Amino acid sequence: MTDRNIRVEPVVGRAVEAQDVEIVERKGLGHPDSLCDGIAEHVSQALAREYIDRVGKVLHYNTDETQLVAGSSAPEFGGGEVVDPIYLLITGRATKEYEGTKIPAETIALRAAREYIHEQFPFIEYGVDIIADVKLGEGSGDLQEVFGEDGKQIPMSNDTSFGVGHAPLTETERIVLETERQLNGRYSDDNPAVGQDIKVMGKRESDTIDVTVAVAVVDSYVADIDEYDETIDGVQTFVETLAADYTDRDVRVHVNTADNYEEDSIYLTTTGTSAEQGDDGSVGRGNRANGLITPNRSMSMEATSGKNPVNHIGKIYNLLSTEIARTVVAEVDGILEARIRLLSQIGQPIDRPHVADASLATDDGIEVGDIEDDVTAIIDSELENVTAITERVIAGELTTF
Repeated sequence: MTDRNIRVEPVVGRAVEAQDVEIVERKGLGHPDSLCDGIAEHVSQALAREYIDRVGKVLHYNTDETQLVAGSSAPEFGGGEVVDPIYLLITGRATKEYEGTKIPAETIALRAAREYIHEQFPFIEYGVDIIADVKLGEGSGDLQEVFGEDGKQIPMSNDTSFGVGHAPLTETERIVLETERQLNGRYSDDNPAVGQDIKVMGKRESDTIDVTVAVAVVDSYVADIDEYDETIDGVQTFVETLAADYTDRDVRVHVNTADNYEEDSIYLTTTGTSAEQGDDGSVGRGNRANGLITPNRSMSMEATSGKNPVNHIGKIYNLLSTEIARTVVAEVDGILEARIRLLSQIGQPIDRPHVADASLATDDGIEVGDIEDDVTAIIDSELENVTAITERVIAGELTTF
């Protein structure tokens, strides 16, 4: 039996899938908040890898305060222009010297930001449509030895904080998540008029699901209002078809509901993101670690993107609790829903949380006591291997938003 403080209990209330009303949101890749999340995390990974290459281990840093100030634009059918560029400030803390080795943290950050914009946003010209600045304060010397002397010790928690994860996704959650991912994937590959800024809101009332999609349309790919309208119709048809793969419930899809054709008010952009039209952004103001905003479920308010992946609980425990929840549901029969909460205590080893709490909704005829030992064993094993989360984050194998 484990000596970790692991608790397993029945869920309070009904599982989300059984509740009458469910609300789910996803801010897509090009949403200003997600844009900040993506850049902060890409910079974080670049710094971590550079520290390992130069000094053999990850040093103290955080880039989770990155901010975006929106620009302004003049979109037009056939192609408009950015009038005032988007301004991005990469800010936080970073170790710039270690045992005589200097590390150009701010140069690394700017290079990573440029790389991310180039890879993810084909309609944004770095240095022209978006201007990036960086200000990383010096990391605290007493926080640089986060791995211990040999780089193999279990790190100590940087904070008293918690992470939350749940599984499986409900039908509404899957539809919302996959709508954005596939519109920003295989669909936009064939339909470049669909920009990266895609926001999806799902609402389920009993057995009726409404999916509201806001799609930034790229002006250079639509010649007139008719082609714009065709783009919107195409998105609606695609989402309706996609949703049918995940549910037998009635699904109604609504796209760009704020458009007013009579007043020439439509969601037309030059860069494919609302960041060109007065919509600011910040790290941690959007999706949680599982890629969704889920008011029907417990959530941590900690930003996951940009945080140090070695001992920053706001990152590690949100990712780990999500992984644990998925594993528990996949490997233990009879679970309808699992919620995992991990609470840290500052200065204590991250593999020994102050409490690890599993809240379960089970199938009829299955008592929590029947499966408690199996669930406890999975949680114990995942905590024992907690540093694997750090490695996977640095390698870019886990998404943080």
